[in-house]
Amino acid sequence: MNERIVYGKPAPEGWRPGRGLVLCGWVFCWALSPAAQAQTVPAPTASATCSPLLQHRFDRLQDEKPQPLCQYAGRVVLVVNTASFCGFTSQYQGLEALYARYQARGLVVLGFPSNDFGRQEPGNNQAIADFCENTFGVKFPMFSKTTVVGREANLLYRQLATRTGQTPQWNFHKYLIGRDGQTVRSFGSAVEPHNPELIKGIERFLSVK
Repeated sequence: MNERIVYGKPAPEGWRPGRGLVLCGWVFCWALSPAAQAQTVPAPTASATCSPLLQHRFDRLQDEKPQPLCQYAGRVVLVVNTASFCGFTSQYQGLEALYARYQARGLVVLGFPSNDFGRQEPGNNQAIADFCENTFGVKFPMFSKTTVVGREANLLYRQLATRTGQTPQWNFHKYLIGRDGQTVRSFGSAVEPHNPELIKGIERFLSVK
């Protein structure tokens, strides 16, 4: 792709690659390098609607700004309750690898830190964010510390438990949600991110357009 041509129009005089947003007549356009294009996640189709399962807002872990889960409508979503001091904490590495491998095809991993099991997530949001980034280089979306089981469980987790008949029994339980926002599979904590059954489920859900 010619980086100076965006939507069939020449870039403005003096424009250089890397400036990001370019004004093309009356349309704002992103001018991406080939490397950046390869990382671009396809936007959900125009027909994608936000299912009740995704009609929630959660604060982002890093800055506690509310984020609508509807932004992930039309994608395959892997929901995981996480903890920093668990025997399964090393799964962060595998989850990040999954995200890097399948992000361009429409997978998003969503992490929900929780102190529900063994008090293995005692820190505040900033401490958790620093740990995830500095120890495992986590780039997939993470949300503020929350409750995922019992009477105080957040509404998303209550709905996931109702859909699957399974609640998390420990940290790093996984729920895989299809593009339709309706189909949900549940995988226990001991199912590693590279587990063939989980991979098979992800690829099957991604193949549905």
